[in-house]
Amino acid sequence: MYRVLLVDDENMLLDSLEIILSINDMEIVGKAHDGHEALKILKGTECDVALVDLNMKGMGGIELIGHMKKDYPGIKILVLTTFYDDKNITDAITNGADGYLLKDSGKDAILGAVSQLMSGVNVLDPKVMARLTSLMNKNTSDDLYVEMTEREREIAGLLAEGLTNRQIADKLYISEGTVKNYISSIYDKTGIHDRVKLVVALSS
Repeated sequence: MYRVLLVDDENMLLDSLEIILSINDMEIVGKAHDGHEALKILKGTECDVALVDLNMKGMGGIELIGHMKKDYPGIKILVLTTFYDDKNITDAITNGADGYLLKDSGKDAILGAVSQLMSGVNVLDPKVMARLTSLMNKNTSDDLYVEMTEREREIAGLLAEGLTNRQIADKLYISEGTVKNYISSIYDKTGIHDRVKLVVALSS
């Protein structure tokens, strides 16, 4: 059973999420209306994953994510918001968010995202991934690409499009193991060892 903290300034949403998650065998350990309240709850509570809104009065979600990643690095953080502009996306992920989902995604997407995060898989809403891809197409960071081989640049581009290792392998007619080796090399050359953060860095 996953232990979940809900952070949002809308009472109706907090109550709805509590119902949805509770009937799917998740324990709600607290409901907070801003970052300050969330941190108070976490001081005496065991938590596995936090669903965090970004735009809240008091301490907002971006600042909260930074505090949580510093003081509670084991907690997975899923941003759940209506905003998916470039700044909010990049700020949230670079501060340590493990996933970014929009509130209109629906209950199945939210439940699936929690499960994916807890299994170690980062989650990005398709609309968010599209924004990141658009950013990359407009303003690719040449510095990160400078030491990559032509094949590594090709794979980095496919990563930014949201393709899985298997999809990249199929597209390039190489094995999935070879793709993993290339990605490891990309991680080493960029110094970024997280798939989502790499996409954001390539897009900035």
